[in-house]
Amino acid sequence: MAADSIGMDYEKYWRRLQQVGLNAYEARSYLVLMGHPRFKALELAARARVPRQKIYEVLDSLVDKGFAQVIQEKTKLFSAVEPGLAIPAYLERQREAMERQLEEQRRMGLSLAEELKRVYAAAQGGTGTLDYLRIVGDPAQIAVHYRSMLESVERRYVEFSRPPYAVDPLDERLVKQAAERGVSCRILQEAGPTDEQHRQRIEEYRGLGIGVRFVASLPMKLAVFDGKQGLVSLLDPVRTRPAWTAVVFDHASFGEAMETLFEEWWERASEDNASPQVQQLGAP
Repeated sequence: MAADSIGMDYEKYWRRLQQVGLNAYEARSYLVLMGHPRFKALELAARARVPRQKIYEVLDSLVDKGFAQVIQEKTKLFSAVEPGLAIPAYLERQREAMERQLEEQRRMGLSLAEELKRVYAAAQGGTGTLDYLRIVGDPAQIAVHYRSMLESVERRYVEFSRPPYAVDPLDERLVKQAAERGVSCRILQEAGPTDEQHRQRIEEYRGLGIGVRFVASLPMKLAVFDGKQGLVSLLDPVRTRPAWTAVVFDHASFGEAMETLFEEWWERASEDNASPQVQQLGAP
């Protein structure tokens, strides 16, 4: 049997190869190939218990996925690609393919969202009295609103930042892009343990002119764009598991009030995450 010829736990590895992405015939054929220098297709079919009419399809797929290679002699022979090369390379190709697919879905989805937004607005028959406020509880939808406003901000952007994040502003390329196009950016961060990657990112942001300061704790999450639109996120007191609910606003007076609140906290904050001042600051 194949398990004897390759000297390992055949059943275990057969199932794990399927978890990686091979089908049952492919996984079985690859394991048999690993135990021998080379095989003719029909010899492999018998050893791997793959139907003869299926074996060429299986081998073509293994070659395409990088698990097998063809050795051309008098007759076509097949051998296994070393697993330390085959599996990482296959996974990398899968990752790249998924990223391309997700990017295409994102592009099509954003286009569709814009079209359907106009249809939705027309169907609503005009604006209501509270269209300038919207309650959003889904983190992914909060992130969409946040990134959309960050992408379109023209003059200034301020934020209270504390975990858990729908979007971490210290790990968001749109913040850097806003600063690079001349937007005044300031982030007030809740103090806490910071890894080396975030410390480097803070220095990178400051090098771009992005203000980053710290306080011991923040009363809410807040982001304001151009003083007129943004998000306020509060912990939901009804949910048993901690969750944030955001109020998305587009209202100049409300935005002005939120910017005033930000300025009060900003003046009391420290540029040093570990400074005594940060540790002693409390709520206003």
